[in-house]
Amino acid sequence: MAEGRALLTARRMVLNKRRDVENGVRALLREVGLKVGAPSRKDFPARVRELSAGDAVLTGLVESLLSVIDVMTREVEKLTRRVIDEVRVEPTCRRLMTVPGVGPLTALAFRATVDRPDRFRRSRDVGAHLGLTPRRYQSGETDVQGRISRCGDELARTALYEAAHSLLTRGTKWSALRAWGMQVAKRRGMARARVAVARKLAVILHRMWSDGAEFRWGKQPCPKAAAA
Repeated sequence: MAEGRALLTARRMVLNKRRDVENGVRALLREVGLKVGAPSRKDFPARVRELSAGDAVLTGLVESLLSVIDVMTREVEKLTRRVIDEVRVEPTCRRLMTVPGVGPLTALAFRATVDRPDRFRRSRDVGAHLGLTPRRYQSGETDVQGRISRCGDELARTALYEAAHSLLTRGTKWSALRAWGMQVAKRRGMARARVAVARKLAVILHRMWSDGAEFRWGKQPCPKAAAA
C-alpha cells in the first residue's frame, strides 16, 4: 500500500500548504488593522474581498493569494476523489469503513500504515504503535499518566482522531462504541474522549482486519433500563 500512503501524504501536504496561505492572507490583512474572523472555508474569499475592497494595492495582493488557494482547493478535491476510487476496490478498506466514523481517508490511512495485521501480536498494541497511549512518568512512589505519546505514525493517528471526532459529534446511529465514548466525555471531557475513542478504534479496526469479523454495534439498552 505504498501508493495509498503516498496519495494520502500528498493530499495532507496540499492541505497544510493551503492553510499556510490562508494564514498568510489573515496576517496581511491584520497588518492594516483588518480581521477576517472565523468564516467558513466557502465564505473565506468573499470575506477577504469585502475587507480589502477600496484599496487597490491590497486587493491585488489578496486576489493573487486567493487564486493560489483556489488552485490548491481544486487539487485537494482531485486527490480526495482518488482516495475514494482507491478504497472502492480495496476489500480491507471497504470492511473497515463499516465502522461508524471511519471514512475513506481513515480506512486507507490505517490500511497503509499497518500494512500487515500479523505485525501486531495483540490488537491493543496498535494504539501504542500509533502514539495513542498515555505517557507514563514513574519515579520512586510516583506513577503518573500524562498526555498521549504522539510517537509513531502521525498520518494514521490524525485520521483516527478525526474519525473519533466524527463519531462523537456527528454520529446519529447508536452503537456501544459511541455510547462508551459519550460516557468518557461526560466524565473527562470531549478532548480526552476523542483520544480514548481513537485508541479503541485502532483496536477494533485491527481485530476486524485480523479476524475478518464484522463491526459489532452492540445492543441498545431499553429506555427503562437506562433510566434505572
